[in-house]
Amino acid sequence: MYILSPQQIAKADKATIATNGITSIQLMEYAATQCFKWLHHRLQGQNIKIYVFCGIGNNGGDGLVIARHLIQHGYNISCYIVNFSDKRTPEFLENYNRLKELGSWPTVINNENEFPIISFEDIVIDAIFGIGLSRKPSGFTKKLIQYINSTKVFTLAIDFPSGLFGDKSVTDKNAVLKAGHTLTFQTPKLAFLLPENKDFINTWEVIDIGLDLNFIESLKPSINFTTKEDILTNYKPRNKWSHKGTFGHSLLIGGSFGKIGAITLASKAALKIGSGLVTAYVPKCGYNVLQISIPEVMVEVDDDNTLSYFNFKTKPTVIGIGPGMGTHEKTIAGFYKFLKENTLPLIIDADAINLLSLNIEFVALLPKNSILTPHPKELERLIGAWKNDYDKLNKSIEFSKEHKVILVLKGAHTVVVDGNNLTFNSTGNPALATAGSGDVLTGLITGLVSQGYEPSIAAIFGVYLHGRTADIAIQETGYETFTASSILDYLPDALLDLFAPKEIEEEKQHEEDPND
Repeated sequence: MYILSPQQIAKADKATIATNGITSIQLMEYAATQCFKWLHHRLQGQNIKIYVFCGIGNNGGDGLVIARHLIQHGYNISCYIVNFSDKRTPEFLENYNRLKELGSWPTVINNENEFPIISFEDIVIDAIFGIGLSRKPSGFTKKLIQYINSTKVFTLAIDFPSGLFGDKSVTDKNAVLKAGHTLTFQTPKLAFLLPENKDFINTWEVIDIGLDLNFIESLKPSINFTTKEDILTNYKPRNKWSHKGTFGHSLLIGGSFGKIGAITLASKAALKIGSGLVTAYVPKCGYNVLQISIPEVMVEVDDDNTLSYFNFKTKPTVIGIGPGMGTHEKTIAGFYKFLKENTLPLIIDADAINLLSLNIEFVALLPKNSILTPHPKELERLIGAWKNDYDKLNKSIEFSKEHKVILVLKGAHTVVVDGNNLTFNSTGNPALATAGSGDVLTGLITGLVSQGYEPSIAAIFGVYLHGRTADIAIQETGYETFTASSILDYLPDALLDLFAPKEIEEEKQHEEDPND
């Protein structure tokens, strides 16, 4: 699923209007009506006080449409115009007049003395500012946002929480509405997926408003949000003539005294995701651990307690390296020798990333499309500190382009960076914040590359499955009892879930309400 910038959304709006022979008023009516139907389906006419706050632009016009439908369906609502400017869009004025024609005149707010009294049990619909906002709210508008936030009332943001920017960082966090839920139009928004905006975005969902999909495709957006359908499009089914050689040979290099568990998890993950053969290359102290815990995995050994020589005899098709490897002086020298001689695809994690950070000249030795899977601190050591999340993405893109590598930036919405292309993940939850989780991810991606998946696809697929195991598991385990081994336990469920029938929607959003 594409993620569009504010500029691309504006272009898609215009293209849809032209292609379908409709007006901007009609597009607004349809989009806002879909939001009303979402709310109506959940409230079912309950006598809950609803406050609709509308700006004087198109986002305010959406709010006026919603207010009109709520009134027509008998809801207890009060509609307010936040009069922060004397400029009004034509779409706002048209829907303002339609509301007045019902005999319902919105109350105009000109200063903070005119704020209504809102109770905790009420609902607020936020339609003050949309995604096109370029300046931080100020004056009484900022105070209104602060007042709504202070009430702790449930707030439903229409398309975008007011005060949040669509393509840059917030400069005044006290001027952004904290939305309980956001109904956003047509595509996810980049701002929803960045950690710095976590206080303003709780939950969100996409409302299909019928924008021209062919035109959106023609824009060739470089940012994506992974869905099950995206994964299935790239899935490689197996046939009856397959054998273990068909699915490649993964070599997992890592481990040191006291950290053999990391390479054990990675090796088991490569095996369980379907690599035909898996070999673990570890210090001698890890030999018995690997042989006993994973009998299906072959084992080669290096020095007694650390990796020093990197002189494996196996002929793999892909190598995952780093889990538990340590940064011993002998390991650094052996790692450098390995990089100079290696030509195979690499998945690089943990201490291997730290060694690259300490010896940045090593990066030039990486094969094209090597995959690096850093957590935030490892990333910072690799690319340097960043000012904000947008800067982090830009630095990651530049690093990926300069060195022709793929970065997997681990987090709540793990993002795969492949040059200019960003792919945000849609699965996962805080259960994955547990020791060894990243080691399993390294093994999953390694095992997928071994089976012939292109590196960027393997990274996206591995990240998706990794997160999906936690989504499925917490229904039985809860967050706290989930461990890295649980990822492997629930991996079969995550794979089978790809082929489960799509859930029946509670209500087809495009169906007409007979009362409208």
